[in-house]
Amino acid sequence: MAIRRGLKMALIYAVLIIGACISVFPYVWAVLTSLKPANDVFGAGFLGLPSHFEWSNYTHVFTSVPLLRYLLNTFLVAICSVLGQLIFGSLAAYAFARMRFRGKNIIFLGYLSTLMIPNIVTLIPLFILIKQLGWINTYYGLIAPTALGTPVGIFLLRQFFLTIPVELEEAMRIDGAGVMRIFAQLILPLSKPILATLAIITFVASWNNFLWPLIVTNSDNMKLISVGIASFQLQYGAQWNYMMAAATIALLPLIILFIVFQRRIIESIQITGLK
Repeated sequence: MAIRRGLKMALIYAVLIIGACISVFPYVWAVLTSLKPANDVFGAGFLGLPSHFEWSNYTHVFTSVPLLRYLLNTFLVAICSVLGQLIFGSLAAYAFARMRFRGKNIIFLGYLSTLMIPNIVTLIPLFILIKQLGWINTYYGLIAPTALGTPVGIFLLRQFFLTIPVELEEAMRIDGAGVMRIFAQLILPLSKPILATLAIITFVASWNNFLWPLIVTNSDNMKLISVGIASFQLQYGAQWNYMMAAATIALLPLIILFIVFQRRIIESIQITGLK
């Protein structure tokens, strides 16, 4: 039995190590490519070490394109999207979880059913709406689609709010507390785990978003980092060493986010089941 258990654990660890190597492989390739001279990108082999480390690739991406502006734009849009999701999403979720009004369940199910509609279907109507509002190539156009709440965010918050005992709210009502006081002083403090989960998910999704920023922006001053990386795609091919250097720089904030909020990210996986 001990031998069988040992073999089983060895097999499990072997599978985990192989999975970890597969997951880390794209990042290793990106970093190695970012340090290669242009003639070594394919000449040194797919994972071969460069003939010498070309650290100037990183300075080149900052001087050839306004990469710092791209990073600042991306950070601003991601932070505003997170704040909007937490504020408007939590208010809507509390209304669906606790308040009583006619047609509440029908409205919630109708809103939730939009999850089954692919984003590409709503892309053109959303673009027309943003254009009619005059928000093309503005921060409003980049932030508005996610800052006012999303079905996933409202659903996660509503389900968590339903787990909070109603007796706590009734006790506050006896003390004379109103709806907003209950929401601010009771519901939100007890909902820190799910709020942190939604904040992390929203920040990462906003940071990695590519299609919508590509469509709604048309100047370098408003580009996000995901779109700015594509600036190194030339007419006759891509400058892979510069593109990977920019991609590595874009990856650093997410790595810092993971290091700082590692425990919260693990909790978010447990709560939502999302990777």
